[in-house]
Amino acid sequence: MDSLDSLRLFTRVLELGSFSAVAREEGIGQPAVSKAIAALERSLGVRLLERTTTHMTPTEEGKQFYDRGKRVIEAYAEAVAEAKGQVQRLSGSLRVNAPVGLGELRLNGLFVEFLAAHPEIDIELILNDRMIDLVEEGVDVAIRLGGALPPNAVARSLGVSPRVLVATPAYLRRSPVLRKPEDLSAHEYIRFAGLAPGDRIEFFKGTETVAVATTGRYRVNSSLALRQCFVEGIGLGSAPAWLVQDLIDAGTLVRLLPRWEMAPQSMHLVYSSRRYQPQRARALLAFLAEKLPQLPGFRGPAP
Repeated sequence: MDSLDSLRLFTRVLELGSFSAVAREEGIGQPAVSKAIAALERSLGVRLLERTTTHMTPTEEGKQFYDRGKRVIEAYAEAVAEAKGQVQRLSGSLRVNAPVGLGELRLNGLFVEFLAAHPEIDIELILNDRMIDLVEEGVDVAIRLGGALPPNAVARSLGVSPRVLVATPAYLRRSPVLRKPEDLSAHEYIRFAGLAPGDRIEFFKGTETVAVATTGRYRVNSSLALRQCFVEGIGLGSAPAWLVQDLIDAGTLVRLLPRWEMAPQSMHLVYSSRRYQPQRARALLAFLAEKLPQLPGFRGPAP
């Protein structure tokens, strides 16, 4: 049995969980599968699997070898299909990471659309707002907002979401008039917790810059909770347009000081710097690169 066949058997053993399951799939005897894996371990000089009478688990070397070996097999299958002039159906699993608020508010519909177009692909969407290592956490594609990006990764800029100042009509009726940035000091300002730089916000209009100190008794570290605070009318605040554009369009919120701008929030597609990307990952990247800039509140990159 050649090395590629042995590698393929090893990956299937990990995926199916037993030698016997692989033997049934391949139509061969279980001893042949066990013998192939043992020969692979001897040729590598490392143990890939820990075996007991009831369990089989991969070693750390086995986990790493599986990750790389799986991609080799996929690359080989794609190369064969290309050489034969065949159109290979996309299949397999993808692990995607995205910010919580963007994921819950905007992304589910996109992934449902992608899955409908590719019925043999499955997606695991992991939502969190922390910096991650894509390789360490097994993430194929990440969507990141803001300037901070994961280390040792390729980042593709998709555009920005303007930051806007908003409030409900009811809040504005009972509050002091707001005509210029300096008037914010008289208002209850709700903001995202921990957002630098402190309580000062910069506004831009042409070459003019105004820095304003805000005051407010409430901060929250959830973008969806911040959105709800605006809707409840307990104060005013700023947010990237993707979070509130639908509410502005519906008249639930009013955009304030529209002639002034604030620093926008950038959006990137991020993926590992490894040279080989499975075809399914490339398809998802192309899909997201097209669809994400079309979401409410985003502007695509400048031409």
